[in-house]
Amino acid sequence: MTSASPAPQTIRLPAADGYPLQAMRYAPSGESRGRLIVAGATGVPQRFYSRFAQFAAAQGIEVWTLDYRGIGLSRPASLRGFRMDYLDWARLDLAALLDHVAAQGQGPLWMVGHSFGGHAFGLLPGHERVERFATFATGAGWHGWMPPLERLRVLFMWRVVGPLIVRTRGYLAWSLLGMGEDLPRDVFLQWRHWCQWPRYFFDDPAQRGLAEQFARVRIPIRAINASDDKWAPPSSRDAFMAAYVNARLEPVTVHPSELGMPAIGHMDYFRPPAAALWQQTLDWLRAR
Repeated sequence: MTSASPAPQTIRLPAADGYPLQAMRYAPSGESRGRLIVAGATGVPQRFYSRFAQFAAAQGIEVWTLDYRGIGLSRPASLRGFRMDYLDWARLDLAALLDHVAAQGQGPLWMVGHSFGGHAFGLLPGHERVERFATFATGAGWHGWMPPLERLRVLFMWRVVGPLIVRTRGYLAWSLLGMGEDLPRDVFLQWRHWCQWPRYFFDDPAQRGLAEQFARVRIPIRAINASDDKWAPPSSRDAFMAAYVNARLEPVTVHPSELGMPAIGHMDYFRPPAAALWQQTLDWLRAR
């Protein structure tokens, strides 16, 4: 980080259907050189991305993060009985943030995704306003792409632990397992449903229009996955990102040793030891 960054500003933002969301704006250091939206992963609160956001803001980039409905600062008083569609996070929540940021200020607009964030981009109305998109750890979610031991663990979660918790609590109390934020019931059920197929929701007969939506994306995309990411290894990335058939797609496989890190996994892309990767990504976004 090149200089100290001020505390982020919390913004109340209605989703496209009026649901109250909480976003955060990280003011750029000095004159703004562009705007960046961070589209987070499933069950990961926006505060997790604060160090990356501060790093970018210190280089003159205005950064916005968001808690999707049901998560973090956008969570209702109780998740029991809370109903939603998993894709609402993209079509209603992230779409509202994109509209808000696009209407503010001048200069280029970029987006960075993490896991689900790479799914969300292809679902966004008005995505053409974004000049470049970089995503980390985005994959198809199918257990068959995972290493054998992780495959067994994930199947046990989908078939045994998750359903038991959801029946008991009325939502996926993921925090009990130390795996992230609690998830609304509908998110768990849809996520589990789509993870049964090698190409995720593109293989779902009920979601046949999604491939056409993703084919409309034509901007440069860099898809970065760690070689040791058990949930989204490079093979999983390639299966999902192939849907961006008309984008200028650049797959990048990063090895932890290249960054001097013992491991990256599915989450450590956004921890401080990966700062060199942050810089590479910001440089790529700003390239014209």
